[in-house]
Amino acid sequence: MEGLNYIGAGLACFGVGIAALGVGNIFGNFVSGALRNPGAAKDQFTNAIIGAALAEGLGLFAFVVAMILAFM
Repeated sequence: MEGLNYIGAGLACFGVGIAALGVGNIFGNFVSGALRNPGAAKDQFTNAIIGAALAEGLGLFAFVVAMILAFM
């Protein structure tokens, strides 16, 4: 039964990788949009930072769940 904790922790770590993909997607689309319309880039930068913070928050939550499963 103890081995199943490690399997669950490994599966929960996928959330960290997916959060990294999400942050890359957010900033990639921001740069693409900023190159198309440089005048609107300043207004949209705050939205990009907030989106990245939310994606990273979900990644950290997945990491905490993985650590709880691994060590409890």
